[in-house]
Amino acid sequence: MPAHRLYVGTIGEGVFRSVDGGETFRRAADGMFVECHVRSLVVHPSDPRILYLGSEQGLFVSRDGADNWQRVDSPLNGLQVWSLLLLPSNPDVLLVGTCPSRLFRSEDGGQTWTEPVVGMVRECPRIIHTRVTCLAADPLDAQTAWAGVASLVVVPASRGRPRRLLASTNNDLNVSEDDGETWHPLGIGRSLPHSYCRGLTQVAGRPERVLLGNGDGPPGTTGLIARSGDAGETWQLTRMPGPANSTIWNFATHPSDPQLIYASSVSGHVFRSTDGGASWVKLTREFGEVRALAWTP
Repeated sequence: MPAHRLYVGTIGEGVFRSVDGGETFRRAADGMFVECHVRSLVVHPSDPRILYLGSEQGLFVSRDGADNWQRVDSPLNGLQVWSLLLLPSNPDVLLVGTCPSRLFRSEDGGQTWTEPVVGMVRECPRIIHTRVTCLAADPLDAQTAWAGVASLVVVPASRGRPRRLLASTNNDLNVSEDDGETWHPLGIGRSLPHSYCRGLTQVAGRPERVLLGNGDGPPGTTGLIARSGDAGETWQLTRMPGPANSTIWNFATHPSDPQLIYASSVSGHVFRSTDGGASWVKLTREFGEVRALAWTP
């Protein structure tokens, strides 16, 4: 396993960093409220020392691997940031999703901002406010990005199979093969223990290999990780040391090592895979509530 840094964003305890593969952790929140709610973390695609973080106080950036953080002065000050995206084709373009649901865009690394017009409903009776929990870059079209209120991955067309969008919801994993115009449920509960789905990611460089966080509810009391090698057509449970204490909420991947993947349950368990998600070990350290995860070389 190569040397790397692991970052864990928590609710109420800021962000933690490990430099020894998750054996030990230290808080890395200098420059921001130490007990902030970290709901999003992204790494610059070409400079692993640069990270962006979203909390209830707005948008923050570190340029030294989380030794220090500075708030990005912007219209996001004081807003709840739930999702972040640096466009891989042009990392100066930064997209930010908030709660209540709004989108913000910067073309110059956060110096100036616009708010694109989007038709998102901002109120929901049960949760009061909707929130943009997912921002995804289109793998083939640099001018297209996707935003959603649930986890989302885009699988390019391959071998006669059309392009697929997979979106997790509170009652199933859903698929669209017409760029989101129509959706249908996959009936994930027929092949996995639970119908509730949350975290989604793809193995770096192999977009047809999809990992799914499955559990018995939000946050739930048990969680597992499933794996598909055919863009979500079929699923198999991965090998875990035991079920997580809640639904698997987050994954962390990096193209520098596609085999190294981290996963976390919403209630604080963190797992590591060194074989592309086929098997996992649980880290000893447990956290209160985890909402963001990232690793860098």
